[in-house]
Formats: sequence, C-alpha cells, structure tokens
Amino acid sequence: MKEVKKRSDCPISCTLDVFGDKWSFLIIRDLMFAKECTYGDFLKSAEGIATNILASRLVTLEENKVIQKLEHPNSKAKVLYKLTRKGIDLLPVLIEMHLWFEKYGTIPDDKKEMFEMVKKDKVGFIENMTKVLEN
Repeated sequence: MKEVKKRSDCPISCTLDVFGDKWSFLIIRDLMFAKECTYGDFLKSAEGIATNILASRLVTLEENKVIQKLEHPNSKAKVLYKLTRKGIDLLPVLIEMHLWFEKYGTIPDDKKEMFEMVKKDKVGFIENMTKVLEN
C-alpha cells in the first residue's frame, strides 16, 4: 500500500487522508449497490465524474485495499472493480450518512423503501447487505 502522509494521528484526519473527497465515497456507493462496476459504469453516474479524477480515485482506493480489480468475464479490455472486505466494512458509514441526510433533507422516492427497511432493522439490513457484497 502506498504510504499516505498523515497530517495527524486523529482517526478522522487519517480517514480523510484516504476518503477526503466526495468522489471516493460515490465510487464506494456505486459498488455497494451495484456490487461490481467497470470504469465506464462509474462514468455514467449522475454526478458526472471526470475521467482523470475517476482514474486517480480508483488507484487510491485500490492502493488502500478498499477496492480490487477483477478480470471482466466478457472482455479482456475491461476490468471489474469490486469492494474488498475493508470496503464492505464502510457500509454502516454510508447508511449513517443516508440517515443523517434524511433527517435534514429529502430522500428521493426510489430510495425511500430501502431506508424504511434500514430504520426498521438497521443491524439486520447491514448483515444481509454484507453477505450479498461478500459473494
């Protein structure tokens, strides 16, 4: 793993050294809910990430063992990206970010059903989602 220069020993600061931008968490989000993605899949995201930023963030996430590259079953020219166990362990963080936003913002209609399930049984939802992502 590439050594990241730490600004301090604060756990939040050290975490931000790896995920200190919006794009990293959006890549992780896409992998959480799609399970695996190609480079092109990330480019299709509604947020419109630039190719140079995407390439840089994928390298950083891979160097920090949050994601891994896999061979694409249908194309030698493509690779699949998938979360590692370390990446899957970010699921509770993303869930809490969603719940925080729901408290202060408006959740899109297509996400409401999922977050009703989360609010009914957050632990169960995380356990089930973790099993799905591990396979």
